[in-house]
Amino acid sequence: MSAGSQSAGALRPKLEAYLSARLEAPGLRLVTLWRVPGGASRETWIADAELPGQPGRRRSFVIRRDPPASLLDSDRELEFAFYRAFAGSNVPVPRALWLERDPAHLGSPFFVMERIEGCEASPRRVLDPSFEPARPRLARRMYEILAAIHAFDWRGTPIEGVVEPPAPEECWRRELEHWERVIDEQELSPQPVVRAAIRWLRANPPPPPARVTVVHGDYRVGNLLFSPDGEIHGVLDWEMAHLGDPLEDLAWSFLENWEWGRNGLKGGVVAAEEAIAVYEAAAGTRVDRSALHWWDVFSSVKAQAIWLTGARSFQEGRSTELIHAMTAYWLTNFQDEVLLRSLGRAP
Repeated sequence: MSAGSQSAGALRPKLEAYLSARLEAPGLRLVTLWRVPGGASRETWIADAELPGQPGRRRSFVIRRDPPASLLDSDRELEFAFYRAFAGSNVPVPRALWLERDPAHLGSPFFVMERIEGCEASPRRVLDPSFEPARPRLARRMYEILAAIHAFDWRGTPIEGVVEPPAPEECWRRELEHWERVIDEQELSPQPVVRAAIRWLRANPPPPPARVTVVHGDYRVGNLLFSPDGEIHGVLDWEMAHLGDPLEDLAWSFLENWEWGRNGLKGGVVAAEEAIAVYEAAAGTRVDRSALHWWDVFSSVKAQAIWLTGARSFQEGRSTELIHAMTAYWLTNFQDEVLLRSLGRAP
């Protein structure tokens, strides 16, 4: 647990009081409260509440709370706005309920969503032999939903109030400059491989996208809630969402880090060309392979910036999370290897 974060026992009475007030249900009792391991930028807690006077009737919630340290800095209001924007669309998301800015309630700001039950988001599950019949459906739905995210008209939605759209020709530059600044601020030692990649990216910019779209920013199997039949019921973790080039999401989903089976299947579920074919059919567009390669190299730069942030959090004692310790050695070294392979594939 991060230094400064609360145990379930300490959090329970505070959350009971908050939910009781929000639901106008004095005497509400939490029957379960547990923290989901991991999470790049926020603590995720699962709570099942029993309503007073209604034995056996429960409501399940997800609480996304700001931690003392994380793998990246992100804006809870931005993430909440993206959940609210996609509510009722053909992109499945949990229902966002309340955004709480006041840290007095739980010790830090947070927001609450309804929990989608009967699903899981574990990448290990897709590798289980029993899941093999459902894998094709999960792969197809994953890239159909990604196309739906990119087709979504964000104008007039809560998204418009939290992000400024870049001009198409500025999409790559805005993202590269952002993550380069993160590396500048977070690196604990020189990073020659990622600096070489940044030089290559600047010297070989991609063409502008045909249109600026919503970019999820962390689109991968681990952020999808799916059922045993391979259907996707929720897209989670919008903390890195923004407006930009849709190829950014496609490339990120192909990142070698997510090849859990180490068998070349992206996300452990699908070959890249098969995923591209599904995406192209759903989006009604052609994927520029050269531009996709630029975003592939960029994905490793972005990932390295995230790992370096976690490493600094651990180094400075702001976190005791083992995932942050792991980023300080294994992930940063692995990302350099991925980057060198990506640069070697340059057209």
